[in-house]
Amino acid sequence: MSKALWISTYQSVSNPDALAAYGKLAGPALLAFGGKFLARGMPSFVKEGGLMQRTVVVEFESVEQAKAAYESEGYQEALKALGTGSVQREIRIIEGFVG
Repeated sequence: MSKALWISTYQSVSNPDALAAYGKLAGPALLAFGGKFLARGMPSFVKEGGLMQRTVVVEFESVEQAKAAYESEGYQEALKALGTGSVQREIRIIEGFVG
């Protein structure tokens, strides 16, 4: 079974307090499903049309674990804390080998 990466990119953050409240809940929720944070923060530099935006990368043992984490009660509580309109972001879960 291939590992999976959960990749979040933030185009904008309009409510840093809501993002902080989300982070306090989301981190433990993802860890509870075997998530391992590989990177989070702003890029050191971007190339080829890349955008300077906050990025979070979390490794899971499988796509199924990543999906279960997203659908979990703990993560859904984190989403409630984030609210609507606090951030503009994308979340992608991709399957593939992680060394």
